Amino acid sequence: MNLKLFSPKDKAVEKKEKPKKSTLREWIDSIVFAIVAATLIRGLIVEPFTIPTSSMEKSLLVGDYLFVSKFHYGARTPKTLIQFPLAHQTFWGTPIPSYSDLIQIPQFRLPGISEIQRNDALVFNYPLEYQHPSDLRVHYIKRCIGLPGDKIEVRDLQVYINDQPVENPEFIQHRYRVVSDGVINDRVFKKHDITDTPYFTDNGYFVNCTEKVAKEFEALPFIKEVSRAYMSETQVNNRIYPDSKIFPWNEDFFGPITIPMEGMRIVINKENLAKYKTVIIHYEDNDNVEIDGDKLKIDGQEISEYTFKQNYYFMMGDNRHNSEDSRFWGFVPEDHIVGKALFIWLSIDPN
Repeated sequence: MNLKLFSPKDKAVEKKEKPKKSTLREWIDSIVFAIVAATLIRGLIVEPFTIPTSSMEKSLLVGDYLFVSKFHYGARTPKTLIQFPLAHQTFWGTPIPSYSDLIQIPQFRLPGISEIQRNDALVFNYPLEYQHPSDLRVHYIKRCIGLPGDKIEVRDLQVYINDQPVENPEFIQHRYRVVSDGVINDRVFKKHDITDTPYFTDNGYFVNCTEKVAKEFEALPFIKEVSRAYMSETQVNNRIYPDSKIFPWNEDFFGPITIPMEGMRIVINKENLAKYKTVIIHYEDNDNVEIDGDKLKIDGQEISEYTFKQNYYFMMGDNRHNSEDSRFWGFVPEDHIVGKALFIWLSIDPN
């Protein structure tokens, strides 16, 4: 009887050789891996953003690129399931939507390492962009001035929380009227680091700058006068939240108004409905809301009290007279908070 002995080398030869991937297949695998990795990093850890407007000057400049932390407050789970990775609202450079809102699921927030603190610079979805799902609304960045349950008020440019003045941001800017002997050359503004474009009227130049820069202008020999330009307490801005017919406020004299918090209960009356109807209708997932004067109906049932379902925040820009913020469009719901601004990694002068 003849026995044939097999060596390990012979067994290896008998094994079926694994086919080698083509170059195209390797590229596809690499691209898919990169998209999945980038999506997970952007969704759970950090995401890059660009500053599009001057509402946060001088703290953050137009053209600044910064990283925003998702893990500080906890990343949000997706609400809109059908969307193309790494595209927001539309495909790049086109008006073609990059998502479908056919499937919307409840959204949750993962555990974070900290709570939202007053004066944090936050990125959030712009609440009033109702034509898009809340997780795909355009991104804004402002400073969180008011927390849930705070009573907020602006008196003579100064923000008060619960009747106490709050510390202003280091680089806060206001509008100043600058009167000169003649035309002020653009080089003068550039020399004093005026990046928010001044404008000229018969009453002089109006410049958004810090108090330090305003004093520097005041010391120039060809400057006659430098004074803060702001609205008086009796002036009314019809664009100010919530309703100028009931609350005759402006951006420099605003409130008082209480920021809604989860579990806070309000009595339904004309004044409270004027303050909070936007919240009740658009951010609280209520169906069939009807408001008639001082009456509120939800699903056909009239209610005399309302309890808020989530926390809200009040945002303001550091460039106080060139910022569309909560003074104009109201509160930011907690489920619209994207993350905390971490640091600037690149700054480019767009001009």
